[in-house]
Amino acid sequence: MYMNWRDKIIELLSTRSESRASRVYDWVMLMAIVIGIFPLMFRSHNKLFWYFDIFSGLCFIVDYLMRWAVADRRSSHGRLIAFLTYPFTPMAIVDLLSILPTLNLIAPTFKVMRVSRLLRLLRIIKFIRYYEPLEIILAVIRRQGRILWTVFSLAIFYIFITALIMFNAEEEINPETGKFLFKNFFDAFYWAACTLTTVGYGDLYPISNIGRVISIMSSIVGIAIIALPSGIVTAGYMSELESRRSKKKQKEEEGDEDI
Repeated sequence: MYMNWRDKIIELLSTRSESRASRVYDWVMLMAIVIGIFPLMFRSHNKLFWYFDIFSGLCFIVDYLMRWAVADRRSSHGRLIAFLTYPFTPMAIVDLLSILPTLNLIAPTFKVMRVSRLLRLLRIIKFIRYYEPLEIILAVIRRQGRILWTVFSLAIFYIFITALIMFNAEEEINPETGKFLFKNFFDAFYWAACTLTTVGYGDLYPISNIGRVISIMSSIVGIAIIALPSGIVTAGYMSELESRRSKKKQKEEEGDEDI
């Protein structure tokens, strides 16, 4: 009976489970996260926000205790070690910090929790656990990590080189300010990053012809570099979806054979 109960908890907590109870649980937790961060959109305090925080906090507490109760079943370590180390795992720490603001509401004597408004922001991270598309994206990033890191390194190197070239090429005085366009190298680096990502805030722009030529070339190459991770993540996302569909179909076929 005890093992049965633990199996049901694991099924409930599984984001890949197709059971109705698991899907309902995920939606309840997503709703708890949303109403838990909703008060952060306002400067003023409302009594309704207090109830929102109590509801979301209670959901987080129940979720935390259930995950701790089955920590040994979801870990490769021994049972005792799994129970002892679970509170120190990254997501468990996020869960605990997300609960602290609610404890502050229930017992205001917890002076250490006066940073509750900032701690509530950590609840956004909990979306990863209950929103499957985000989970898939993270799985893709982990799988394609080496390639994405290479692209990221290439982008940083290109920004640095472009900033260095522009910093030394754009030496004319801006007639509007009477000063150099780039006061320091960080300004040039900031401009290069904005140009690479095609953001173009317009607060810094070249005034010399050579600077404009460099800007054109940087923008063209930047489009190609920025497009690389998008293609990698998209391809990985489709591959991950196909892999999950195949596993789901295989599991269904095995279930039919058992019947």
